[in-house]
Amino acid sequence: MASTTDDLEPSTADLTGSLLIGGDRIDRSSGGARVHIFPGTGRPNGTVQLAGADEIDRAVESSRIAQREWMSFTADRRRDLLIDLADAVHERMAEFSRLNVHDYGVPVSLAINTLLLERFLRHFAGYVDKPHGLSTPAAGSFDLNLIEREPYGVVGVIAPWNGALVVAASCVAPALAAGNAVVFKPSVSAPYAALRFGELCTEVGLPPGLVNVVPAEAEGGDALVRHGGIRKIHFTGGGVTARKVLAAAAENLVPVVAELGGKSANIVFGDADLDAAAQLSAYQGPLVQSGQSCACASRVLVHESVYDSFLEKFVAAVESARVGHPFDPSVIFGPVVSATDAERILGVIDRAVSTGAGELLTGGKRMGGDLAAGYYIEPTVFGNVDNRSDLARTETFGPVVSVMKFADEAEAVGTANDSPYGLNAFIQTTDLARAHRVARSLHAGSIWINQVSDISPQGPYGGYKHSGFGRTGGLDGLYEFMQVKNIRIGMG
Repeated sequence: MASTTDDLEPSTADLTGSLLIGGDRIDRSSGGARVHIFPGTGRPNGTVQLAGADEIDRAVESSRIAQREWMSFTADRRRDLLIDLADAVHERMAEFSRLNVHDYGVPVSLAINTLLLERFLRHFAGYVDKPHGLSTPAAGSFDLNLIEREPYGVVGVIAPWNGALVVAASCVAPALAAGNAVVFKPSVSAPYAALRFGELCTEVGLPPGLVNVVPAEAEGGDALVRHGGIRKIHFTGGGVTARKVLAAAAENLVPVVAELGGKSANIVFGDADLDAAAQLSAYQGPLVQSGQSCACASRVLVHESVYDSFLEKFVAAVESARVGHPFDPSVIFGPVVSATDAERILGVIDRAVSTGAGELLTGGKRMGGDLAAGYYIEPTVFGNVDNRSDLARTETFGPVVSVMKFADEAEAVGTANDSPYGLNAFIQTTDLARAHRVARSLHAGSIWINQVSDISPQGPYGGYKHSGFGRTGGLDGLYEFMQVKNIRIGMG
């Protein structure tokens, strides 16, 4: 079911595409500028400035100065400022949700990343005044042996277009709590929410430059990764770019955390609640963010005893989703991010059909009518997919899901693990013993049982295999932004 675009055209009057460095907006940059297109209509939102090497250098130096000021504050003051920032984010929930929609066309009904940002800020603010080090005996002496954790200094955080506020939550929040300054590079395809967050950091009293926001294309991103003043990098994105980031960072021996893509398996056992499993699989598969999520459950493995009945419910759930303009609050399925991505995804579908990778059960086309000007692709389901096919092995990053049968638990686990990726896996079962057993057998960093992917500040999140390394969230995520120092004091 689709909604029209009548009376939903968003105002762009308050959108700013200026860089944010040292608390100042930068309206002209060496990297040039790019027109940002709203995916819902194909019309321009405005012009975004692009950071080049000059702006990156200025941002790193600004952050270096701000980080020293930040660490001159008492722990109580830093904690309270991060809580103030969380309060300010809470007060601007509607504003940030609207900016998320402008950024990449996610429906406003699902633009909840602001809630994540508030939660992560509050959680990690609580760690600022907690002990991170310890003292231990030193073998063979009575020396005082101290083990401390310290900030790196200035860290570079690179976010993808589909989650700038998620990365602000999971990376920028713990980086600040650990005592670092951040040069934050959002995608030029989704700059607005990140830029507003950077402004808010200064407005609540964080030192100007503690969070600099520099949208950039390849030139600026390369300059950031190679800059001698950057002490650690957190990259979220695709494997091709990750390899370039790792190679560039290696020149300065800078450590990198990488949260990459996925081709997550969603295993539906015969004892599952099929109605709930079908709804969950539709949401976590092609519907949420139009499948443009690293957590997309794009491989649905179904026990042969319930395959037909599950598939009927699953396809019905997919087809009943309300599609339409992202600013319509009743819509849950919106456009993909760009015309280029729409063509790429349609190419994946066409190749799957032509090669016989699976049976096309629903979807597969670009949407027309009132939605023709935007980048809408029907949520698409293939059945009886071969797990060896390109459709099942390559991340699509779009609203395309593969469904396949399995005969027993061993086959389900083997098929799920037969993938170069390992970010998430999903299990649908009412058998508690099976849930524990299978979860421990799956090669993925996060296992979700009878629920959708729902990251929280308490839980470490990250991948196995080609899905990356390092973690965000929890103590693991905090310690990613701290380095260990051993201090030994001779006692005579």
